[in-house]
Amino acid sequence: MNDKLTVLIIGSGGREHALLRACQKSPLCSAVHAAPGNGGMQTEAPCHPLDIEDPVATVALARSINADLVIIGPEAPLAAGVADALREAGISTYGPGRAGAVLEASKAACKAFFDRHGIPTAKWETFTDLDTALAHLDSVDFPVVVKASGLAAGKGVIICGDRPVAEEAVRSMLLDNAFGTSGHQIVIEEFLDGQEVSLMVMVSGDNHVCLPPSQDHKRIGDGDTGPNTGGMGAFAPALIADEAVMRIVRTTIIEPTLAGFRAEGIDYRGTLFIGIMLDRRGQPKVLEFNVRFGDPECQVLLPLCETDPLALIRDCANGTLQPDEVRIRQDAALIVVLAAKGYPGPYTKGDHIQLPACLPPSVEIIHAGTRLDGESLVSAGGRVLGVVAIAPSLAE
Repeated sequence: MNDKLTVLIIGSGGREHALLRACQKSPLCSAVHAAPGNGGMQTEAPCHPLDIEDPVATVALARSINADLVIIGPEAPLAAGVADALREAGISTYGPGRAGAVLEASKAACKAFFDRHGIPTAKWETFTDLDTALAHLDSVDFPVVVKASGLAAGKGVIICGDRPVAEEAVRSMLLDNAFGTSGHQIVIEEFLDGQEVSLMVMVSGDNHVCLPPSQDHKRIGDGDTGPNTGGMGAFAPALIADEAVMRIVRTTIIEPTLAGFRAEGIDYRGTLFIGIMLDRRGQPKVLEFNVRFGDPECQVLLPLCETDPLALIRDCANGTLQPDEVRIRQDAALIVVLAAKGYPGPYTKGDHIQLPACLPPSVEIIHAGTRLDGESLVSAGGRVLGVVAIAPSLAE
């Protein structure tokens, strides 16, 4: 393998723009391409049209640009088996195959994995029948959480304080098709009270590296109000997940998970995103697994890697990760997301965007829902931009 890599990044959001920037800064990178990319990525690298859930088309694109490494950003292509197809074609790939991706593609399958391997989580039941689900609501303590089992872009989770709200959530998914086929199976689980922490674990078979714990802001409004979004901002490190908490996480969550992968023959090479709830005693339970970097968590974690992030990604993909050699900066990072008017409901598109000519030191703007309209930059998604800052402390 050449020391210099041609990299292909799959996706078009803020996470993928952050990955592209990290690759461009790496001495290992000779060229970086994106598919399909966004307005900001198009001004910085070659971007290619692509149906990212089409394994055959993705392999063809990777071959056409002689990609040495493909980094898959979002969950949908992973669930569609794109990583499997790339590896079968002999192309080094960061992102789990379909066997690992099911942990995000089906919340019911993920919960069953927790039960099989003794991983602490909320009590849960799964339903496909409306009447059975409504009957179950008569036997639970409120609040409860109703989740679409399939992929719902981070929005298929509804916290229900009483039975009428829960019934509305269940009916919207099973009867009214609120999340399409993703909501045809639902999970109803106990509500866990506490502080949520996001943990990104870069996994390479039996080896792994934990990036600093982070916290994101899910709800649209100030003061943690309003509906859930894909994430309105994040910061790292999350000091609530101190070394004592992380010891518990390693022994009760990470190690049983990796043992579960081995037992079930899952060769996992990519990011395992562990959503954790810490109760008032600091005891962690798993809310869910995702199978890729969080967005916007990725945007604050990559800058905190003193070790070249591209080297980490390459080594995870190739099974050569050396965890003891990885170094993390002792700084803090924070991102604030700028969203389109109306998001996470129906939102406006096509608003013209004027970016500042210069930024303060250690500040950058990451593009998410943007596109180029001729020479003009316009909004094209719900989460439009992210402003990232790095400093010695969160207060700074």
